[in-house]
Amino acid sequence: MAPAQNPPSPSARLAELGLTLPTVVNPIGRYTPALRVGDLVYTSGQLPMADGRLTAIGKVAEGAAGVVSPEEATAAARQCALNALAAIDAVVGLDSVVQVVKVVGFVASAPGFSAQPAVVNGASDLLGEIFGEAGVHARSAVGVAELPLGAAVELELIVQVEGAQR
Repeated sequence: MAPAQNPPSPSARLAELGLTLPTVVNPIGRYTPALRVGDLVYTSGQLPMADGRLTAIGKVAEGAAGVVSPEEATAAARQCALNALAAIDAVVGLDSVVQVVKVVGFVASAPGFSAQPAVVNGASDLLGEIFGEAGVHARSAVGVAELPLGAAVELELIVQVEGAQR
């Protein structure tokens, strides 16, 4: 019988998925992108920034012209998760993550839009792809009137990492 193999590291899974972590987005206020406290790392709210620009601006709605579609918002939530992982990587290294603890997703929602959980699944699905069972997390998906810079989605992560901070 072959010995059990360890699952690939999060950085190896990123490579297998053809993904790379983006550059950490510079704060637009007086805060840090991620902060370690003990064996937890908390990220600040991450917007769907890629290559220095927001990828989804506006309210999320079903089938209305001039708004962000749920599919576009789901992709934006995925980008938010990548940005949060980049912030975590800069503080502790991605491979030190042992558990995704909590995801909090905010969706700028047009009146009547109530599919925030489906939008935030973009982030949750990505975390599962990268971390496997360690990517299973508690979560909130909240509809809001406005987000910073007019973003359609914002995301926060809390992860547990190896060893306590000294």
